Amino acid sequence: MSRTDTKPKSDEKEVGFLDQTLRPSRWDEYIGQKNIKDNLHILLSAAKERNHPPEHILFYGPPGLGKTTLAHLIAKETGSQMKITSGPAIMKVGDLASILTNLSPGDILFIDEVHRLNKAIEEVLYPAMESGKLDIIIGKGPSARTIQLDLPPFTLIAATTRVAMISSPLRSRFSGGVFKLEFYSDKEIGDIVRRSAKILGVKIDEHAVNEIASRSRFTPRTANYHLKRCRDYAQINKTDLSKDIVEKALHMLGVDTLGLTAADREILKVLIHKFNGGPVGLSTIAAALSEEQATIDEVYEPYLIQLGLLERTPRGRTVTEKAYAHLGEKGVAKLL
Repeated sequence: MSRTDTKPKSDEKEVGFLDQTLRPSRWDEYIGQKNIKDNLHILLSAAKERNHPPEHILFYGPPGLGKTTLAHLIAKETGSQMKITSGPAIMKVGDLASILTNLSPGDILFIDEVHRLNKAIEEVLYPAMESGKLDIIIGKGPSARTIQLDLPPFTLIAATTRVAMISSPLRSRFSGGVFKLEFYSDKEIGDIVRRSAKILGVKIDEHAVNEIASRSRFTPRTANYHLKRCRDYAQINKTDLSKDIVEKALHMLGVDTLGLTAADREILKVLIHKFNGGPVGLSTIAAALSEEQATIDEVYEPYLIQLGLLERTPRGRTVTEKAYAHLGEKGVAKLL
């Protein structure tokens, strides 16, 4: 049965298909992040020549840029087994001890959202990363004693969306490097869309590729999501993916020509209609939208600022003239 004949029974299974099949499996398939790839090539090649596991590595940046994919590629490049966990999943020191003592020589331990590790677990992780020792305290009170276990050589690869929340002692122990993933260009996103469409068996013209790329918030994960939903729309309408079909499908999703969602536009409209374009504080915006401050600050604002639709000033958030023009609102943004 061909790919085009396969019909997932649920969206959850389809997401799994994307994670496993659309994720690059070779370095030449990984598009973008050239500086990081060049540095990793040197790091991994040198470690291979020394017959030693690569040093510990930290990736950080917004969601959907390829941090987990890079970890998988490193594992394949080094021929290592990768054990995967996340910061919230390691709740006790015993959880970390169990993971570390079950590693084999040369294994890679990948910890996602590493900033959510609690401090007690971080303290145990320091000697494990630095000298390959695991210190375990057995018992309580005067009878307590410490046992030190030798760990096999391993590589810790960590990923986070909030690098500032990682303590300095932990950050400094990523001796292999701390790498920031940058947003992608429209051209790079277009290359990713073409590759994903080929894997999915979807016929798509160049105008449709450019339309999806321009609305994908410079993020591969968003581009693949848009491609899948446009594919669904084209499938139901028994047609190939053209620019017209992409525009109709994304309009149904509430995604406009700049990639703004309904929530993005609502933030701008609240600022314009209720606060005359600003300046206004984050807490006030959150109250007006019945939304958490952290969600606005971390999820919505970065893209609006990147597009030049919103500005952060000492007095608060201000809508720009570009936002007024994009929304077709009357009035002019205030000049502070």
